[in-house]
Amino acid sequence: MHTLIVVALGFSLLALCAAAGFVFGGAAGVRTFALWFLPLWFVGAGINMYLGVARSGYSVADEAPIFLLVFAVPALVALLLWWKLQ
Repeated sequence: MHTLIVVALGFSLLALCAAAGFVFGGAAGVRTFALWFLPLWFVGAGINMYLGVARSGYSVADEAPIFLLVFAVPALVALLLWWKLQ
């Protein structure tokens, strides 16, 4: 359940980035901000991984696949959005 919540937060951040991009530059701005989302979300997913290791007691090996899932799903949507707006 926690993983779904974190992925939903990723999509929320992507929507916020897309809205900011639209305000600042229309479709081209959305395209740019979709790429800006990637490092922001990488840090967010990394924080989630750190909390899983530090607070929940999981090992890095246990958390690594969850990190990849949490990062990859919204990141793939962001890259698809970037690609479609070319």
